[in-house]
Amino acid sequence: MSATPDADEYTEECTECQRETRHRVQIELKEEGGNEGTTDFSREPYRITVCSVCDTEESLRMNDA
Repeated sequence: MSATPDADEYTEECTECQRETRHRVQIELKEEGGNEGTTDFSREPYRITVCSVCDTEESLRMNDA
């Protein structure tokens, strides 16, 4: 068993565990907007993290200023 984490796992603070744990991280494009016909042009990137200890999932919109 390797001591190094997988390429998609990072150590960061878990809001549920209240400590630093390993998280699976991925980027996902989500469609936004309620107008039919425009959702194809309203995709936004989100950073999705899942705690490897408690399976808490968090989603953060990437381009909010």
